[in-house]
Amino acid sequence: MTLDAALASIADERFVSLTTFRKTGEGVPTPVWIARDGDALIVTTPDGTGKVKRLRNDDRVELRPSDRMGKVADDAPAVAARAEIVDTDEARASQERVFLAKYRLEYRIFMFIERLGKKGKKKRVSLRITA
Repeated sequence: MTLDAALASIADERFVSLTTFRKTGEGVPTPVWIARDGDALIVTTPDGTGKVKRLRNDDRVELRPSDRMGKVADDAPAVAARAEIVDTDEARASQERVFLAKYRLEYRIFMFIERLGKKGKKKRVSLRITA
């Protein structure tokens, strides 16, 4: 199976603004790294973040190319999709390989800094994004 054309159009972006939705329907954008993994895009995030909590109630997401800080250009296309929370050791190993291949040293440094935080190493989950 191949990646949906709309998702493929943003697969090579360095950062995207991932919007998840509250129970009220209000969107909450968050800048994230994104990578292609077969017929889906994936995002990695610590379990327990707001976006994971919102996705447990509503699997709709919207993706827009952004910069590292989440700033989206006025003419940036929006891609509607669905996200599934994947919380397995196999998914964590796969996401590690995929993100290391795309972001290289930057990913290693970010993960190292995260481990140094006051709470230590955080359990991460994958968000598998499909059309």
